[in-house]
Amino acid sequence: MNEISPRTHSPVGLEVQGLTNLRNVYWNLSTPGLYEEAVKRDEGIIAHLGPLVVRTGQFTGRSPNDKFIVDEPEVHDHIWWGKVNRPIAPDRFEELQRRMASYLQGKDVFVHDVWCGADPQYRMAVRVITQYAWHNLFVRNMFIQPTPQELADFVPEFVIIDCPGFHAFPEVDRTNSDVFILVDFAKKMVLIGGTEYGGEIKKSAFTAMNYFLPFKEVMPMHCSANIGPKGDTAIFFGLSGTGKTTLSADPKRTLIGDDEHGWSDNGIFNFEGGCYAKVINLSPEGEPEIYATTRRFGTVLENVGIDSNTRRLDLNDGSLTENTRSAYPISHIPNAKRDGLGGNPSNIVFLTADAFGVLPPVSKLTAEQAMYHFISGYTAKVAGTERGVKEPSATFSACFGAPFMAQHPSVYAHLLGKKIEEHKVSVWLINTGWTGGPYGVGSRMKLSYTRAMVEAALDGSLGKAEFVNDPVFGLQIPTSVPNVPSEILQPRNTWSDKVAYDAQLRKLAEMFVNNFKQYEDLVSPAVRAAAPNPKA
Repeated sequence: MNEISPRTHSPVGLEVQGLTNLRNVYWNLSTPGLYEEAVKRDEGIIAHLGPLVVRTGQFTGRSPNDKFIVDEPEVHDHIWWGKVNRPIAPDRFEELQRRMASYLQGKDVFVHDVWCGADPQYRMAVRVITQYAWHNLFVRNMFIQPTPQELADFVPEFVIIDCPGFHAFPEVDRTNSDVFILVDFAKKMVLIGGTEYGGEIKKSAFTAMNYFLPFKEVMPMHCSANIGPKGDTAIFFGLSGTGKTTLSADPKRTLIGDDEHGWSDNGIFNFEGGCYAKVINLSPEGEPEIYATTRRFGTVLENVGIDSNTRRLDLNDGSLTENTRSAYPISHIPNAKRDGLGGNPSNIVFLTADAFGVLPPVSKLTAEQAMYHFISGYTAKVAGTERGVKEPSATFSACFGAPFMAQHPSVYAHLLGKKIEEHKVSVWLINTGWTGGPYGVGSRMKLSYTRAMVEAALDGSLGKAEFVNDPVFGLQIPTSVPNVPSEILQPRNTWSDKVAYDAQLRKLAEMFVNNFKQYEDLVSPAVRAAAPNPKA
């Protein structure tokens, strides 16, 4: 085994992970070093101005049906078993780990030892071992780099092994396909095989933080976060494609992070050291900070269109997928907070892309409504984020991130409610989805209007507005917002067919009520009473 390391690396070797007889082990390579290895191995090409463009093959999004949690006795009672977290037997994990280790013998691997979590009190030491050089560059961008001094004493707490070339045998391994993402919380290890999609690595670490942090009374969150000029912190919940990255990358505010955070007694802290933004149809006018990252050395671009001769990008090219992605270090954002830390939030924003077109573009929630909508997690799946999703469709995703919530949603909801009460946080529901009709009839909410609503909520002016009550959902809707046409604030006004609007509104309310039945026994009567009333 030939170990190649330009930097100090951990004294804990790969034999601890059962990997032996490897050819070359590349430890913590620099960004240029990983570029060289990726290009040399035909894993990607360098585009105009320096980003590395890669293809993820058949899988251009997450494979949620191929993710399993190992059903170990010590973790069994803490897992939210069901459609999201499917069990797999420990012996199946061990067998796949053994075969994966055998597959990697005689092959090169790339290793990055990184931190997940900016707060030293709660961060997790993660080792990511990858078959591909570009996946290691992805890891280098997305996580937090230890100092050389920290690497010298680095002891991995959690290990992710990513091996796209290795496939399962579903009939033997009890998987759904030859692709697998197996999470073992007892062994503190994840095995990923058969898929080249980089997001599986990132979300595996997120799933681990979602499992372990609640035991420390820290709330893990699928959210973005930023800080205003007066030091006020805001967090934005929402699934991919609802605007977390876009709305948090505000030139008037300092970005903490775009996707994953923890909320402890110390305040907010980023899990990551980078961002993973959707870039389809990205424009320098609409999202200048994110657009600029696609023209930077060090950025990894997944499935983005490129001219093979000029090497110039075409961000409007969705021929491979609508889920084109840019993975870049947070230092690529000029106004990012490098330490990844913020205070306790003053405002929480729930982002939803309402495919029915009936929710107001902005509304204020009571604490009980905040709990109800957090557990409900209503939004729309956006085309390309998951395999097989071709157009937006209504869905409920608990905690605005059900695929990554290892414990029951009530665990996270309890932590959120406690912190909202302790810190007197204002909570807003913002619809970045459709207005004037459902998807296919109405139009997507203008980004400029959404930005104006968010700005008014965060600077405190919206809290002083006059509000009217929506009788079905009980939401408080402002009568005016600066720089937003007042007629769009009441969604019924934007529909030409008022009868159709009323029917759609009550249909969505019934969906909320039916979905929430599975959680009713685990929440307080006040939270249950925050449900919409389809008969109002």
